[in-house]
Amino acid sequence: MRKVLILSGVAAVAALAVPASIEAQRVRSISQSDRQQGAQAHPQLLQEFGGTYDGPQAAYVRQVGQRIAVQSGLSNSGSDFTVSLLNSPVNNAFAIPGGYVYVTRQLLGLMNDEAELAGVLGHEVGHVAARHSSSRGRTSTIGAIGSLLLGVVTGNSQIAQIAGQAAQLYTLRFSRSQELQADDLGIRYLVGAGYDPRALASMLASLAAQTQLDAQARGGDARSLAEWASTHPDPAGRVRRAEQTAARYPATGALNREAFIRQLDGLRYGDDPRQGVIDGRTFRHPDLRLQFSVPQGFTMSNGARAVSVTGQGGQAQFGTGSYRGDLDSYVTGVLRGLSGGSGGVPQGQVQRTRIGNFPVAYTTTRANSGSGQVDVSVFAYEFGPQTAYHFLLLTPAGRGVGPFGPMLESLQRLSASEAAQIRGREIDVVTVGAGDTPQRLAARMAYPDLQLQRFLVLNGLGQNDRLVPGQQVKLVVNSR
Repeated sequence: MRKVLILSGVAAVAALAVPASIEAQRVRSISQSDRQQGAQAHPQLLQEFGGTYDGPQAAYVRQVGQRIAVQSGLSNSGSDFTVSLLNSPVNNAFAIPGGYVYVTRQLLGLMNDEAELAGVLGHEVGHVAARHSSSRGRTSTIGAIGSLLLGVVTGNSQIAQIAGQAAQLYTLRFSRSQELQADDLGIRYLVGAGYDPRALASMLASLAAQTQLDAQARGGDARSLAEWASTHPDPAGRVRRAEQTAARYPATGALNREAFIRQLDGLRYGDDPRQGVIDGRTFRHPDLRLQFSVPQGFTMSNGARAVSVTGQGGQAQFGTGSYRGDLDSYVTGVLRGLSGGSGGVPQGQVQRTRIGNFPVAYTTTRANSGSGQVDVSVFAYEFGPQTAYHFLLLTPAGRGVGPFGPMLESLQRLSASEAAQIRGREIDVVTVGAGDTPQRLAARMAYPDLQLQRFLVLNGLGQNDRLVPGQQVKLVVNSR
């Protein structure tokens, strides 16, 4: 979570126009309308996903992305495509009409060769080339904090989701048949660009394994709303289908594994400390010098605009907004922002208390949802004359703050020394030596649990695979 203004409600972006022909290979230009609409959406998408990642990997991703995108027939010039590496700890990739292609650094770190990168980006460009965006609806929401409760007060459960994840929803409404068609196109693009057509299947397998590992690490619930290409069941069947499709082509294309793995050395992995770090059930932000903990059984997602909390019994968000020294006005401003100023969320009576050393203003009100009434609560904390933070809570009607009482009490300042100790993680590319085993190398992973499983998934290895001296593998270590 970065310290940004988040009280303005939901920013809506019209669904972007797509090429006229469903046969992607016949399109030979990107329309001016697509370019204009893509250029308008691009800055919002960057903001929602933490901005661009400025490491040396960005140029490499751009080069590969432009090479694969021209295979779609959307344009014959790679320079017509804007390929961005996003500073996001979520496994995701997407493309929008107008020549804009995106992949997160987290998903990049999970890959093990250049062909996998090309396959992922080719799949997403395939969605655009096949006009899938236009067939799934005329609008998409790119979120702000109000997106959680906008869905509540309008009765639209589709957008009553955690803020900071709304931009991901833009890429998660494809049908199974559309996903499979994008797989087919991605494989075709791999062949056209000279890559091994089996790379997309191997990437899908790695992603399925990572999603399962995330669920295991969090007690059965993956951290984010969804992972790239995992919006439908039966991932094993999808991998087999991609393998069968790839088998129709000669397996003579390039993987470029060694060059790709070298590019990953030093790549940030997981949370960026500048946006805060999730460690188990605790969120810490070194720059804002604060921390809080969520209840047992709840999970967090650190978005660009807010930290989102979800679990049985309620949803919550932690964020900040413009503060001018009046906590009461701050609280009512949050409620107004939820419904875009339309009055969809009633204004409750604001009360005062103290939590720890903080002056606190709070209110609980009742709002209508599509399935009944819910309680909406706002707790605002004054950190300084011009700084305030708040929790926004959503619980079943009559529950008030529900299970979130301990979380509200847990917010505290960090000392300068405590903040200085918060470190991120990065990928360290190492060369396998004589006697090295997965178990031995996994012990160097900067995690307190599941070290071997994390090492195997990160490197696309099976339980029985052996390492070869001289082989390059990835570790996740504390940032140097």
